[in-house]
Order: sequence, then structure tokens, then C-alpha cells
Amino acid sequence: YQDHYLLTILKSIQTIALVGASIKPARASYRVIRFLLDKGYRVFPVNPQYVGQTIHDLTVVEKLSDIKDSIDMVDIFRRSEDAGETIDEAILICAKTVWTQLDIIDFKAAERAENAGLQVVMDRCPAIEYPRLIGV
Repeated sequence: YQDHYLLTILKSIQTIALVGASIKPARASYRVIRFLLDKGYRVFPVNPQYVGQTIHDLTVVEKLSDIKDSIDMVDIFRRSEDAGETIDEAILICAKTVWTQLDIIDFKAAERAENAGLQVVMDRCPAIEYPRLIGV
């Protein structure tokens, strides 16, 4: 991905649904939520395993459609073989961007998202790209 493309996404989004959010501090998704909050984004943790529990004082919801706000970006912490289902849900809720975390790649689902008008980033982490492109 071109740096300009990633930078445009990171500067234009305000709301992020983080799918695969974990209540466990040792997990990357837990730390990424904190990072995104610290950068001023509104984050909605999504994980059916932890519905009703809190992560950084945010209540976890079961699925994307449970979020009443419009979502600019869906950040996916799921295995590659499960990412397509989440990408399809992102299309249904009219998210603007889907972003899959490191090592998460599903080219067919990415193509569906692009065909639906969504921006797509795969195999990247916003908590790595943000400091690299914008700074601390």
C-alpha cells in the first residue's frame, strides 16, 4: 500500500469497530484498542465471546450490526479463514474501510469489499502505521 493511501485513511476515520477484541491485556487487540483511544478515535470492541464485558471502559458487543453509530473502519483481529465473514458484515453496515491485522489476508473478501466501494488494507496494523506515518 502507498503511504499516502494509508495516511488518508488514518486521518479521515473517526469511528473504529475492532472485531476480535480481547479482554486479556497480553493480547494485541487489547493494546491496539488502547492505542487507538489514545489517538482520539472512538472504538467499539466486538467479540461474541465477551459480550457485555468491558475493555478500557468500553462495552463489548456481539456483532457489527449491534453498533448503532456509523463505522468508518472495521479493524479485524480474526484468522484469515474467518476474515471474509467479517468483511461481508462490514459491507452490510456500510463501513468505509476494512483493515485486517498482520498476517490476515483474504483476497476474495477484499475484492468483494472493494467492489462494494470500501477501502481495503490487509496485513497491516494501524498501531504500527500511525506512528510511522503521523508520528507519536
